[in-house]
Amino acid sequence: MKALFVREPGTPPEFEIRDVPEPSARAGQVVVRVEAAGLCGHDIAIMTGLLRRGVDLDIILGHEISGRIAQAGEGVDGLSVGDPVVTSLTAFCGECDRCGAGLDYRCRFGRGVGHGLNGGFAEYVRLPSRSVTRIPQGIDMAGAALLACPIGVCVRAVSIANIQSGEVGLVSGAGGGLGVHALQVVSAMGSQVFAATSSPEKLDALERFAPGSVILGGELDFSELVLAFTEDEGADVVIDTVGSATFASSLRSLAQYGRMVLLGEVAGGRARVGLTDIMFRDAAIRGSTGASLGDIQGAIELVESGQVEPVVYATLPIEEAAEAVRMVTSREALGRVVLTP
Repeated sequence: MKALFVREPGTPPEFEIRDVPEPSARAGQVVVRVEAAGLCGHDIAIMTGLLRRGVDLDIILGHEISGRIAQAGEGVDGLSVGDPVVTSLTAFCGECDRCGAGLDYRCRFGRGVGHGLNGGFAEYVRLPSRSVTRIPQGIDMAGAALLACPIGVCVRAVSIANIQSGEVGLVSGAGGGLGVHALQVVSAMGSQVFAATSSPEKLDALERFAPGSVILGGELDFSELVLAFTEDEGADVVIDTVGSATFASSLRSLAQYGRMVLLGEVAGGRARVGLTDIMFRDAAIRGSTGASLGDIQGAIELVESGQVEPVVYATLPIEEAAEAVRMVTSREALGRVVLTP
């Protein structure tokens, strides 16, 4: 089968397509014929060299995968050849304390798809059957690639934030692949939503994904706008998808007893924070990067009900990976760029 590899990380990265052996299903495993694989910020960080620790460049990247079952090994129940599926972000054991608590994405013995084992930028991927979820027939396969990440990741973040109907939410980086889905998930919880973006050309488009939301752009710091719109109360929940570049503004936007969930670090920088800003707000700040099977099921339900729309900016063959990276790093893309083998 053909698969995409990073020959040399950089800006831009150098890629190559290699012919590698097609995987076969062993007991308890399935082989998925990949139909689409989203290009995540994690992939970009590896491709550009921002993330190097623990990265083997002989690994096939890509953890946002949809496809159809091509093979099912001995002992696999509930999945049949031809079934449309989405894969989890982690190959997990299903037996440790974290898996038992519904935190399978933090399995003590787990291996990250596209990080610890081969991912979806290839024609086929092999995974434990427990790490694969069947999806309804009607969901577009390019959009289905986004069910675990970014949509399931946003479902997890909103759960951690414990956002309640009627509260005020803020999403930074709302025009990005993670942010535009976080915006929709927060809106689906019945919250008033502020969407901050540094890409003015995306302002009009963002209104479509969260009707009634307040879109923040322009030269003013978005924290000033949030405070102005809320009569200096601030946002009850901030979902920060950008990281160090917007952390100070996100913190200033928080209301008393506000909760912030950090979902991304785009620049690889460091955030300066005054601890009293956290203390006197009685604020809670959490990090989150994964999605459990339950979160993925929640994402499927949100998409089926029409409350969340998977936003695919472009679908390109893996041979055009360099162009896909350019679309993302230039901030041209609204939503995800998806690769197909």
